[in-house]
Amino acid sequence: MTAGDGRVPGLPGLLRRRLANTLRPPVRITPPPPGVVADWDVPVAVRDGTVLRLNVFRPAGGDPVPALMSAHLYGKDRLPARTRSGRGVDPRYRLFPHPAPVIVSAWTSWEAPDPAFWVPRGYAVVNADLRGAGTSDGIAEPFSDAEARDYHDLVEWVGTQPWCTGRVGLDGVSYLAISQYKVAATHPPHLAAICPWEGLADVYRDFARPGGVPEDRFTALWSRTTRRTARVRGDVRQEIVARPEDDAWYASLAAPLEDIQVPALICGSFSDHSMQTRGAFEAFRRVASKDTWLHTHREGKWSHYYSPVAARARERFFDHVLKGEDNGWDAEPRVRLAVHEAGAVPVAVVGEDTWPPADLTWTDLLLDAAAHGLAPGGPDTTSPAAATSVPTHRGTASFTWTVPEDLDVIGPMALRLHVEVQGVDDVYLFAGVRKLRGGREVVFEGSFGFSGDMVSKGWQRAAHRELDAARSTPWQPVHTHRRAEPLAPGEIVPVDVELRPHATRFRAGEQLRLDVQGHWFYSRGPVRGQFPLGYRRSAKGTLVLHTGAGRDARLRLGHRPVR
Repeated sequence: MTAGDGRVPGLPGLLRRRLANTLRPPVRITPPPPGVVADWDVPVAVRDGTVLRLNVFRPAGGDPVPALMSAHLYGKDRLPARTRSGRGVDPRYRLFPHPAPVIVSAWTSWEAPDPAFWVPRGYAVVNADLRGAGTSDGIAEPFSDAEARDYHDLVEWVGTQPWCTGRVGLDGVSYLAISQYKVAATHPPHLAAICPWEGLADVYRDFARPGGVPEDRFTALWSRTTRRTARVRGDVRQEIVARPEDDAWYASLAAPLEDIQVPALICGSFSDHSMQTRGAFEAFRRVASKDTWLHTHREGKWSHYYSPVAARARERFFDHVLKGEDNGWDAEPRVRLAVHEAGAVPVAVVGEDTWPPADLTWTDLLLDAAAHGLAPGGPDTTSPAAATSVPTHRGTASFTWTVPEDLDVIGPMALRLHVEVQGVDDVYLFAGVRKLRGGREVVFEGSFGFSGDMVSKGWQRAAHRELDAARSTPWQPVHTHRRAEPLAPGEIVPVDVELRPHATRFRAGEQLRLDVQGHWFYSRGPVRGQFPLGYRRSAKGTLVLHTGAGRDARLRLGHRPVR
């Protein structure tokens, strides 16, 4: 059994994979590239006089070149450490398995562009410590407008250096992607393009409380580790715990995506549903720039970013928008869509003009609690009333549809449930779609190197069921999360659940199964689970799902025949 082949691994296989990755992660560190001028810890004073520092890698020839830049809180100088046998890998590569090798140079810091790739291709690479991080002065304020103003000033400093043509692009993964949104919205004159590679856009909905459900493990871990790499004002985790609703504090951290006007290549991953996926697709949907492209995949976060496929896509994009090369990029389809049948390797990669693709057929699969089934139907479909009950802390209600023909099921999915609770006044709803073949689950790459993931999933607190009508679409419900509405005894309420984007191939006769429960689907442990994630369980009670009798309990999905 190999990682990413779509089969559910047993415990021995999971243990072997974890142990092998800890001892020998599939990461190769190459020597620093020749012909590169490396300027370390260059001081730059931002508008309030605080000195921030950055590393600059540029061609030795001296001619001006465009600059690719990243900025973050993780320490620009945390490079692969020297060991007796060469260079040691970052410990995080040992924690999270990868479905494919990662190859980076000794000058590549965590989730940042690799100077060994870019400098020989005619770019300067700039990696900055944001305020309070690494060797920069001051106190950090993660996700804030103040951080974006600092980044703005750094972009302008880079763009006016004699070794730069005056055109600056941004690149990087995760926080190095997130930080791009806000600075791009401030319109630095020398910023010419951004490439946020898997970056969340909404701290509340994407990170702290997806669907209003508290995430209690990774947010705590991230807050602790960030305070070790940076001097941070306040405690992000404490703020999250104290704020169950989406309030002014969360709003101050959200990126104004509609204000972004520069060309953008955005990576939307189908494998990071628990962190970056939603925000990346929101960015593609909402940025103002008409020159915006979406690159999708369901592979490993870091192995794909540093892969030849992704590096070549970013190179063509930056060559076009920063160097002005007529390389055909302007005719590239707006969406690179990777379709997966199983595991981490796509079965097809196609070009699309829109997301979701315009030629999808949107179908409502109606839930039948009596038969535990799903069947196509519309508002006029009549069926008798039925209900299914499960304990909130351990039960699962499942509904299955046998796929009638070869289909690509693509896009986000919108689930509507009719919910009653007993013994409690609220429930955290976890909804997941699985793919079954011959009665056995087919699995995919997931967040943090978890190779046993399902097709898609969603979270929703029932008391946060109020929809934001202005931001919702027929296939993507968006909630306000501004107030809690507890359920009264015997009350049955409609609750909409947003399931994350995906692109999955189903063959005729395979089954799509919807699971609904009041607790997270996976263990918190590093072997069987999605370590380090952990979502709060519902309080002990009973979840009752009602179907039929005119209730529109349904799963809405987009699909098209396999091409």
